[in-house]
Amino acid sequence: MQTKRVKRPVSGVLLLDKPLGYSSNQALQKVKWLYQAAKAGHTGTLDPLATGLLPICLGEATKFAQVLTDADKTYIATIKLGVTTTTADAEGEVLETKSVNVTETQFDAACQLFLGEISQIPPMHSALKVDGKPMYEYARAGQEVERKPRQVTIHAIERLAFDRDVAQIKVTCSKGTYIRTLAEDIGQQLGCGAHLAGLRRTATAGYTLEHAYTIEALEAMDMSARDTCLLPVDSAIANLPKMELDADAAYFLLQGQAVWIPGKVPQGEMRLYDEADHFLGLGYRLGNGKIAPKRLLVLE
Repeated sequence: MQTKRVKRPVSGVLLLDKPLGYSSNQALQKVKWLYQAAKAGHTGTLDPLATGLLPICLGEATKFAQVLTDADKTYIATIKLGVTTTTADAEGEVLETKSVNVTETQFDAACQLFLGEISQIPPMHSALKVDGKPMYEYARAGQEVERKPRQVTIHAIERLAFDRDVAQIKVTCSKGTYIRTLAEDIGQQLGCGAHLAGLRRTATAGYTLEHAYTIEALEAMDMSARDTCLLPVDSAIANLPKMELDADAAYFLLQGQAVWIPGKVPQGEMRLYDEADHFLGLGYRLGNGKIAPKRLLVLE
């Protein structure tokens, strides 16, 4: 008889280097199982074809997962020129093949056209849901669904390599950007077509890939070693200003009440701590200058 695994109330942020072939949810479930975590959530979908940085929030960190999901992201993308596919990536069937006669200068010029706020039509083979069903399910059934253009922002595109019909670029962009759509659009602009041959996420929300762990590395550790891989919960909102509350203010805040604190209070959201530097949660300034709780931790 198999022993039931006991769930643990473990909290923190794990930086996972998602492997090729795993969906984001499969990676999440694997990490949740390895940590025996009672609660876990990922922070932005990576297709099975893509690899790289996938922050996974455990326990109390799940309260801040949306902050990470909404953050800008950086990718290394490999683009194959001259070949278009049904899915705009390497998993699809080839639709058309054209000869490629593109210079580095022409490629760079095409990339520059997509900087700033642009409109993208989500690919049919995507996890975006229509009437509660992912679009890729419609695509697999041979159905075409009307897709509304969405506004995204490309902050930077840097060419890393270029060799006749294969280019590698570094892209920093807003959430919701489809890099395979970008690759396809660059190819269309060049007149030869293109698809996304490979994708690796290298940064998001201040986290970087060099601090991430592979599933194989985590599997080789015991539980105490795995726990040391977790970043603190407040790392998810490290970009927000920090405010310390005295004992009275911390007490009333944890009861759900807005509190006064001496000194200048910044506008917007902030990280809140008690006098012992324990992270209490996320708060925000009210119009009257008080600090109100927005998302508090369940403290042990």
